[in-house]
Amino acid sequence: MKDFFDPTQNPVGFAIPFFILTIVLELAALKWLDHDDNVTGYAFKDARTSILMGLGSLVTTTLFKLAFFWLFVLVYEQVAPWHLPNTWWAFLVTLLAVDLSYYWQHRFVHRARVGWAAHQAHHSSEFMNFGTALRQKWNPWFDVFFLLPLPLLGVSPGVMYVGLGVNLIFQFFVHTEMVDRLPRPIELVFNTPSHHRVHHGSDPIYLDRNYAGILIVWDRMFGTFQPELHRPRYGLTHSVDTYNLLTLEYGHYADLWQDLRTAGSWRDRLGYLFRPPGWAPERSAATATEPVVERAS
Repeated sequence: MKDFFDPTQNPVGFAIPFFILTIVLELAALKWLDHDDNVTGYAFKDARTSILMGLGSLVTTTLFKLAFFWLFVLVYEQVAPWHLPNTWWAFLVTLLAVDLSYYWQHRFVHRARVGWAAHQAHHSSEFMNFGTALRQKWNPWFDVFFLLPLPLLGVSPGVMYVGLGVNLIFQFFVHTEMVDRLPRPIELVFNTPSHHRVHHGSDPIYLDRNYAGILIVWDRMFGTFQPELHRPRYGLTHSVDTYNLLTLEYGHYADLWQDLRTAGSWRDRLGYLFRPPGWAPERSAATATEPVVERAS
């Protein structure tokens, strides 16, 4: 546990100065370098909100790791049929496993409204820059269901947490409009700024696409890949028009609770919880499968 709170052992804590430096460099590039004027840039209130949400996320993520650390250790020590060795190749396997776990967790929080209520805060900015990468959710509680298979398969909880940190750091650098498409081999395998701009787009063609953390191959394999065809319109499909942190983080929970209270049956309540955002009981079965309109992808 001593290492758990040691910032030199925490990849995200170690990376924070580099996050700040990267934001400064992006601001300088926007101001002094030639670039396409069709970029969102920065707005002070928006960037301030994103940074404050990022600081709050550091607290909630730490609480999440502490809350479930002993569960992960128990599964790893008492249930896992084998343990991965402490080798470089085992760490690469862990990174792959963490990334695949992230893909399915990310897909769940977009496709189930109870998950979207937690995740939508990250998509609430209409700007696409490195500051937006810091606009993180304060509610990571669903992550445990997607991480639990890892210690069950022999991944050390400590190494798993390091892998999660590496995954998060990688994703910081794909939140920008200042980088165009990268060489084709990289675009084929890795998540890139172009792929992630699609993910933050609220255009109908971009909804529910490109869930990748590090490797875009998961989206290509599971049918959720969409190339960038035009510059996306960023943010939610409905404007939130607020910089209030509590509203951004918990406002959708209030809306969900209201729908649950007024639902006419348990079937409808389960629909509100686990069907996509925008679902309502009166919608026909055919319409319910169409892209929903209450979120950005």
